[in-house]
Amino acid sequence: MAEIPPTRPVEHHERRGSPFSPVCFMPEYVENSHSHIAVPISEAPPATFFDETQWRVLYALMDTVIPPITTGASDDNKTNGCKVVGIDSRQTISKDVFESHYEKMQSCLVTPPSREAFAAYLSERPSEIQDFRDHLVRTLVTLSPDARKQLGMVIYLLGTKFGSLALTGQTKPFYELTGDERESVLRSWRSSLVGALRGLAKSLTSIATKTWVQTSPLFRELSGYVDIPEDYEETKKKNHEEKPPAEYVFKQFYDYSSSSNGGHKQEATVVDTDVVIVGSGCGGAVCARVLAEAGHRVLVVEKGYYFPPSQLPMRSDTAETNLFLNKGVISTDDNSVSTVAGGTWGGGGSVNWGVSLQTPEYIRQDWASNRGLQFFNTPQFQFSLDRVCDFMGVSDAHVRQNHRGQVLLDGAAKLGWKAKVTPHNSGGRGHHCGHCHLGCGSSGKQGPAVSWLPAAARAGAEFIEGFEVDRIDFADFASGKKAEGVTGRWVSKDAQGGNSGPIHERTVREVVIKAKRVIVACGTLSSPLLLRKSGLANPQIGRNLYLHPVNLLGAFWNEDVNPMDGCAISSVCTTFENLDGQGHGVKLEGTCMVPYLIYSSYPATSGLDLKLKALRYRNLNAFICIPRDRDTGYVYPDPRTGQTRIDYTPSAFDRAHVLEGIVALARICRATGAEEIQPFLPDVPPFIVPDASSTSTNNVTHGREKAAEDERFEAWIRHIRRVGNPATTAPWACAHQMGSCRMSRTAEDGVVDSRGKVWEVAEGLYVADASVLPSATGVNPMVTTMATADWIARGIAADLDALRGLGSKSQGDGMNG
Repeated sequence: MAEIPPTRPVEHHERRGSPFSPVCFMPEYVENSHSHIAVPISEAPPATFFDETQWRVLYALMDTVIPPITTGASDDNKTNGCKVVGIDSRQTISKDVFESHYEKMQSCLVTPPSREAFAAYLSERPSEIQDFRDHLVRTLVTLSPDARKQLGMVIYLLGTKFGSLALTGQTKPFYELTGDERESVLRSWRSSLVGALRGLAKSLTSIATKTWVQTSPLFRELSGYVDIPEDYEETKKKNHEEKPPAEYVFKQFYDYSSSSNGGHKQEATVVDTDVVIVGSGCGGAVCARVLAEAGHRVLVVEKGYYFPPSQLPMRSDTAETNLFLNKGVISTDDNSVSTVAGGTWGGGGSVNWGVSLQTPEYIRQDWASNRGLQFFNTPQFQFSLDRVCDFMGVSDAHVRQNHRGQVLLDGAAKLGWKAKVTPHNSGGRGHHCGHCHLGCGSSGKQGPAVSWLPAAARAGAEFIEGFEVDRIDFADFASGKKAEGVTGRWVSKDAQGGNSGPIHERTVREVVIKAKRVIVACGTLSSPLLLRKSGLANPQIGRNLYLHPVNLLGAFWNEDVNPMDGCAISSVCTTFENLDGQGHGVKLEGTCMVPYLIYSSYPATSGLDLKLKALRYRNLNAFICIPRDRDTGYVYPDPRTGQTRIDYTPSAFDRAHVLEGIVALARICRATGAEEIQPFLPDVPPFIVPDASSTSTNNVTHGREKAAEDERFEAWIRHIRRVGNPATTAPWACAHQMGSCRMSRTAEDGVVDSRGKVWEVAEGLYVADASVLPSATGVNPMVTTMATADWIARGIAADLDALRGLGSKSQGDGMNG
């Protein structure tokens, strides 16, 4: 893609069209460098939502999850930047324990730290790292007002003697406790009979760990994690020589009648088009290409911004701010599931992991037979599936297995289970990149921003970035409501060409887009909110939400497994995909090894354990169980902010299937030589495999030892089943959201009909993203979403052709490949 330089007011002689028009276009730029350009992170917002004492308590809590650890006695009386006489907030370990852990690191790490570096790493205090403090603020502002208020109340109480007594059993404020006393409190919360305390411990642990691995200079230095792939420039140059990056032109809305922009109120700008598509992700991008190539005027608007390959991948803390919805994570109302969704140009397709599985036959049968949507079981839908896969060059021929991908294949083979290589949308070429969660710098992944949207541009489509739609506009006709466009707010990039600058230094304009057809493709978590904001009242809007909620399992090998090597997911085990005979079960896959995604959920037994396991990052593989969830949730707007809220709790039915997946993954890891296996579940210790060198060489004795070891493993599996995976205290994650505007046979059962048209509106309004899927797909849903959008878009194109009196060229097998 073309790199867009810093945004600037375009001079009069550079503008296209009338010299007095407030609408102009950025000139076209060609990227001419293969070097990486770091994207600056936005300044931390004001931290005024907590007072000084609350911050003091919160920093003490963060330092309890990730404690400073020293050997022997300490005379350090400093706590979170404040002197507290007689209080040592650090934890201590004996010199023998220190040496034991240091020797372990020397034996299992290819590049182990020096003794001095190891001691410095253990003694690091997160609250003394300015980047940690800043990013903690960024994280907290993404919480809902209710969640932030609840947290504020808890830390307020912990800052008082009486509140601390109730919550900790101590008569001192939390920040006056010693390091060992603090960890004892945190441990008691994790095992408390009071669900609120267990939830508090889970939240604090996740926030602290995530922020620490993103900002700790010593973790980054000693763990071996790097932000940029080692072969970045070479791979990028090769890919761009084979397929030169496309050029983007975005509409701009500066008012040159005024010498100052500065976000002041100006008259709305009106733009006219045939089709406005709200959202540039997997659904919207496919619609853009189909409709533009059919000869219709298309305008794609996106709330997020475009970042060229030269700025990708980003650091994880920067990526959260720039590439994801809600700046990283949206937690469900009960804090059971952490969801991630794309919030940049190209949507989820710009940050997903490239897995391109077609809709399973049994899912298509279910949608046709049980949902009354016969189309999904027809050659026409298969045509759409093949068509989107062909366009992106989907194939498994060039997928190279990394360590965990091979572990899944080998382990399944040893256990007699089915497993296969996962195809990827890599343009028929190899794409061995583990950083795509943070943006694909090589352009090897053929996501929307690399393939579909450039194709739409070549066919005449136009684009607006930084445009948040406030409402869909309707006109009343005898037959009912007719969509006639959208109204929203455009925010320019900042003076450096990014979106980290303060809003008062950027141009803000109201823009009205007039269109014959409106396609909502904001994604499952945002599309229903736009429909609601626009006045639609169908009670099905936002309901029927599926999340594919996953549990994780990690395993350590006594070797460098190079966790960031290769694609996040390169193989899948399908043996457990139909556990109930009705198409509900789990698929077993590897997962993305960006550290914050893994360690924010890691069930460490102590702060020391967490630091040691984080340092062994290069020995770690992690895997996920993806369920096809049967039971659903609800998406709705926060009553105060209007932001996305999610009412969803993994059901007992779905949790049972995921638990079977965890057990299966444990067996796979044991069969392939892992030395330590750790389900990401509370109250489940790791299974430690004995050192092979300590086992007997005598056949009889060895046989007894193996039988005893097998029984020990099976006893551990039984313990996992007894403990289970609780809904609110086990870490659950979600990257697949579906169904909140589901397609249905009747208006009473869903939001859109089989052509994607909104039931409640007589004419002109469609939804075309993962929100229309009738139920969970049971596989990574990108290809299903794209194929469904392809079908919907071809129907819209045929409808528009009929309006202008042309024969349809938009349906059938021959349309533009």
